[in-house]
Amino acid sequence: MSFLSPPLPAARWLCALALALPGAVLAPQAAAAPDATTDAAANAVADAPPPLAQAATPAAPARCRNAGLDVVVLGSGGPELGDRRASSSYLLRENGQARFLIDLGPGAALNFERAQGRIEDVQALLFTHLHVDHVGDLPALMKAAFFSRRSQDLPLYGPTGSELFPTTPLFVQRQFGPQGVYPYLADYLNGDESFTLKPVAVAADRAQPVPFRTELAGFALTAMPVEHGLVPALAWRIEKDGCALVVSGDTSNRGRTLDALAQGADVFIAHNAIPEDSEDRIARLLHMPPSEIGRIAAQAGSRSLVLSHFMRRTEGVQQATAQAIARHYGGPLAFAQDCDIYALHSGAKTGQCSASADGR
Repeated sequence: MSFLSPPLPAARWLCALALALPGAVLAPQAAAAPDATTDAAANAVADAPPPLAQAATPAAPARCRNAGLDVVVLGSGGPELGDRRASSSYLLRENGQARFLIDLGPGAALNFERAQGRIEDVQALLFTHLHVDHVGDLPALMKAAFFSRRSQDLPLYGPTGSELFPTTPLFVQRQFGPQGVYPYLADYLNGDESFTLKPVAVAADRAQPVPFRTELAGFALTAMPVEHGLVPALAWRIEKDGCALVVSGDTSNRGRTLDALAQGADVFIAHNAIPEDSEDRIARLLHMPPSEIGRIAAQAGSRSLVLSHFMRRTEGVQQATAQAIARHYGGPLAFAQDCDIYALHSGAKTGQCSASADGR
């Protein structure tokens, strides 16, 4: 089937994507125009039935053929202060060189420097959604770019908008446009700087989820709409040489649209923002509990599972979290810290970036 065909019902589309993802190249899907996100649209995707208990699943067999790919956790926290963590951000590297930034929350720019990242090497920015704890350091990165030698235009992929959130191109205009918050950086949009920031809106319609697929610098990028309350949101998958990194972003996974995207992930980064016993109804509409994370990792055959985006309510309950996950998933499990480095080809933690920005 072609992913340029009209949207399928969610269940049929998920089956098709699950069959297509391993080793297949999907046709690029153009980003749709922004559309309003409403409670009715959210409710159009029914809650999936509770998962059945299943035996713990062993880690997936070796498949990644590129030992030079790793991911650095630039930010393992959420929106709260006092946790000694930067907010959500991940850097995919190849042979030590920066390639893709997934989210860029407050504090991530400093850890990007600690990971010896260079703005010149970044192929694209990939945003899951436009909450402050996921995009707050974008102005810091763009200001720092003035002092770099970057000359290649920088794509920024992010979700379409809703009644509450602008589409990604409008968000960028409101940051750096002539009437924006930082108009002195407008040259990065009008072509008068050494490079241009190129925002791209990726369809984030949860009621009719359609995958977005493109290729860049030898990497295959796939985004999928996910449920995060009324917030337009995406999960991201990056592939090269049989290696796959999947980042869930913030999601409750209502409709289970994340399941297919996670298939065969070498490193699956899942956001652990609520505990298993959470009774907060609103929080459960926004985030998935550990048991759901474990179910996804198990059915996807993930080589390794890395938890991130911790909050006060999930700090200090790691044992209960691990137990809830282990009821479904038996592979390697890690609780991320800022600057942790995970190799895609093994799924294992291989070290940390420097404790200070100057490498000491």
